[in-house]
Amino acid sequence: MTHTAMSDAVKLDQTSKPEPAIKNGSPAAAPSVEVYAVYGVEPEVQAYAIAKYSRSALSMKESLREINRQKAEKFLNTFYFQYGHRSIADLAHIALAIERLSILAAIAVADEQRWDGQERSTRYQDFKKSGFHTPDFGTDEQARNLYCETIDGLFSVYEALSERMARYLGEITPKPADMKRDAYERTLRARAFDISRYLLPLATNTSLGQIVNARTLETQVSRLLSHTHQEVRTLGDLLKRAATSPAFDMNQAAMLALVGEIRNLSPELGARAEQELLREVCAAPTLVKYADPNSYEIETRRELRQAAAELMRGSSIEPAGLVDLLDDESLELELATTLLYEHCHYPYRQIRQTVGAASQKLRQEIIDSGLRHRGKHDEMLRAFCAGQQFRFDILMDIGGFRDMHRHRRCIQIGQEFTTQHGYDTPEELESAGVRDSYDAAMKRTADTVETLARRSAPEAEGQSQYAIPLGFRKRTLFKMDFAEAVYIAELRTTPAGHTSYRRVAYAMYEAVARKYPALAKYFRVHDVREPVDLLKR
Repeated sequence: MTHTAMSDAVKLDQTSKPEPAIKNGSPAAAPSVEVYAVYGVEPEVQAYAIAKYSRSALSMKESLREINRQKAEKFLNTFYFQYGHRSIADLAHIALAIERLSILAAIAVADEQRWDGQERSTRYQDFKKSGFHTPDFGTDEQARNLYCETIDGLFSVYEALSERMARYLGEITPKPADMKRDAYERTLRARAFDISRYLLPLATNTSLGQIVNARTLETQVSRLLSHTHQEVRTLGDLLKRAATSPAFDMNQAAMLALVGEIRNLSPELGARAEQELLREVCAAPTLVKYADPNSYEIETRRELRQAAAELMRGSSIEPAGLVDLLDDESLELELATTLLYEHCHYPYRQIRQTVGAASQKLRQEIIDSGLRHRGKHDEMLRAFCAGQQFRFDILMDIGGFRDMHRHRRCIQIGQEFTTQHGYDTPEELESAGVRDSYDAAMKRTADTVETLARRSAPEAEGQSQYAIPLGFRKRTLFKMDFAEAVYIAELRTTPAGHTSYRRVAYAMYEAVARKYPALAKYFRVHDVREPVDLLKR
């Protein structure tokens, strides 16, 4: 072998890394596995690079070197939109900030099973400073004034109650000698906010951040654009714009200064640096550009609302407990009942009894209504996620529901916000001597909500919901498997948690224990009837 050939062989050995020789059915050495993180790649380009694993033998590094934005867009237009390979969009993850939206809208935004995010906490922040959302009342100045006066009144009581409860909790909870004063006061203030949050209206401004894949974002945008509330529809449009427009670049100011320095040294090099370092990047310019209002969801909601109103006409809402673990039933009966559940305010059992007494033909018509308008690329409505062993019909305060809403490994079917189920009252209010002012504020607000809902405006009922405080109850159907029931019961009964969801989680455990006594021992729950150390978090 010549020197040149030997050199080439050495180079080949260093770069190609051929498979190790097989001896007696086993490799002579462990295969060379390479694992590395990827940084600084646009989400859609990254999605294309990962998708190429199924279509090319190139490594990730090799793929990224040959891909540009135009190639990624062409690929995604072909395989995502034309061929329907929607899993490709799962590979593009996008971080989005949504600020100064109402709590009502935040609940709608976060209502995705494949969602990762965080919202401002009512436990650690004073929401009096946040302001509130005011719906468009048009020329109805009287309605706008009533609405704003009511919200301002709630915030005033919220502020006074926060201060009073912090002092009261300090009076009944001495500071331990080994605890710093600021930690002590911060902990009690958080506990005070846990109580005063019952007064916060759904109009309260909040902020949230989310990191979702492009397929979830596309579905989310379409769902929000189809929503009943104008604010939420506007948010859908803003999310779409944020994904398809240039993103906020944290490094832009530093890069701009660097490009300026380079340009001073060499105008030609500065122009090249500007092109590379200051180019605008759009998070998902291709994958969500066709997200539009979903006619399947809009038309189905209209039909099912009408069906629920007709079937339950004249029925008063039957009393229901905090948690109801439902009985087994036929799939057909469950589907028909669940489809109507979301579009009224009745307990599941009451709807099921009515649906069960109806004809087979009517039940089939209800199910047909849930699928009649389904398009080629529409997923079935969430109500069709049926057949789970554990189904809980839960009636709890909206504030506590927001915490339970984070459990995304279960199916949640939520009813709309209303004052019809009454409100919860924290036990500490009586001892602190502020129960009367709390009740007065809640009853005043309920009257306002009813008055605003009676207006003739197209979205009057939806607009009135913004005034509803978090202490009013909301009904939601939670469907899950055994593992999720155990997980929620264990996590949400811990003493550091909020009283509201602790009671719900423990009631879930008790309901399972009654129905399946042999399984009760597998729940590692905390007894919510035991005294709680307010300083433990």
